[in-house]
Amino acid sequence: MKKSSYYLVIISLIVLQACSGNNGPPANFNNSGQQQQRTSVETVTAETKSISDQIKSFGNIRAEEIVNITPQVSNRITHIYADLGDTVRQGDVMAKIYDAPFRDQFEQAKSQLEQSRSAYIRDSLQFNRQKKLYEQELISTSEFDDVQATFQNSKAQYESSRANLTQSRENLGNTEITSPVYGVVLSKEISVGDVATTGQTAFEIANLTGYQTRIYLPAEEWRKIEVGQKVNFRLSNKSDISGRGRVSQISPRLDPTTGLGEVVISLTESSSFIAQGVLVESTINVETHKNAVVVPRSTLVENVQTFIEPESNSIQLQRSYSAFVVEGDSLALQHKLELGIEQGDQIEILKGIEAGDEVVITGQRSLGDSTKVRIANQQDFTKPSQIPIENASSDSTEQSTDLESDE
Repeated sequence: MKKSSYYLVIISLIVLQACSGNNGPPANFNNSGQQQQRTSVETVTAETKSISDQIKSFGNIRAEEIVNITPQVSNRITHIYADLGDTVRQGDVMAKIYDAPFRDQFEQAKSQLEQSRSAYIRDSLQFNRQKKLYEQELISTSEFDDVQATFQNSKAQYESSRANLTQSRENLGNTEITSPVYGVVLSKEISVGDVATTGQTAFEIANLTGYQTRIYLPAEEWRKIEVGQKVNFRLSNKSDISGRGRVSQISPRLDPTTGLGEVVISLTESSSFIAQGVLVESTINVETHKNAVVVPRSTLVENVQTFIEPESNSIQLQRSYSAFVVEGDSLALQHKLELGIEQGDQIEILKGIEAGDEVVITGQRSLGDSTKVRIANQQDFTKPSQIPIENASSDSTEQSTDLESDE
C-alpha cells in the first residue's frame, strides 16, 4: 500500500512539471502572431496624366448624299451603260430609252414653230399698218379691233409653239438617263426591255463627295455633344484608329419612341478599311483634363446608402466612394474620394488621393480604416511552374527506368 502511494505521488509530480513547462510560449510565438494579424494587399501608384470623357457608339458608314434617279419619260429601255458598283461622273449616260416617238414630236414642234413664226410676222405687219390707218381715222374701230385680235392670236400661237418645242426637246434629251452627281451605283432597278415609268427609281447613286455616319445617343450623352467635336473611328475587328471626323449635325429633338437623339458625324480622314456600309465605333472626346490624378477604377470601394425622399416619398440611393492608401508600407488609411471623369478602367480623382500615393487594388474589400497590411511582392502571385506534357512523360520514363535499375 505504501508503495502504491509512493507511485501516485511520483506520477503527480511528473504531470505538474509537464503542465508548468507548457505555460511558457515559444520564443518566436509573438512574432508569428503579429505576422498573422497583417492583411496581404497589392497596391498601385496614383499617376498624373491626361484623361478624357468619351462617348462611344456604333454606326454604319454611308455616303453623305444618296441620289435616287428616276426616268422623266416613259418608254422601253433599249440600252444600259452602268451597273452595280460602277463609278459614274456627272452627266454620264447610264441608260437609254427608246426615243423615236420623242424625236418625231420634236420635229413636229419645230415645224409648228416655223408656221407660228410666219403667221406672227405677217399679222404683226398687218397690225402696224392698220394701226396707222386707224390713227388717221381712215378705218373704223371694228376693223381695227379685228386686226388687233388676229395679231394677238398669232402672238399667242407663236409663244405656245416655242414652249412646245422646248418641252419636246427636253423630252428627247430625257430619253438618256444621266447621272446628276459623281458617285458609285448602289442599286440598279431596271433592265433592257423594261418599260421605264416616271416616279419609279431606276438607279441609286452614292455621292462620293464625302462619307458620314449617324449615331443615336441617350439624352444624358446627347446633351454633351456639340458641333465641331473631334471623333475617332475604329472598326469592330481592329484595335487601331481607322479614321477621324467631326460632329457636323445634331438633331434638335429626341425621338419620342426611342428617346434617343441623332448625331451626324462627317469623316475628315479615313483609311483603306473605311467603305460604304462598314460598321465602326465612334469615340467622341467630350472633355479632356490634363495633369489629372488617375487610378484604376478597381481601387475604389463603393458605399451605397438608401434614404427616403420626403417630397416624393420614394426610396433613393446615395453612392459614395473611398480608397485605401498605404502609409509606411504597413498601415492602410481609408480616404474619401471626390471623382472626376472616367475613361475606360481609369478614373480621375479630384480629392482624396495625391500623385505618388500607393493605393490598394487587391484585398481592399476586407480592410477597415487604419488596418495593418503587408504589401505583397510579385513573387507571392507567381503561378506555380508547370511541366509540359512531353517533358512530364519523359521524366516519368526516366523515373521508371531508375526504379527498374534499382531493383
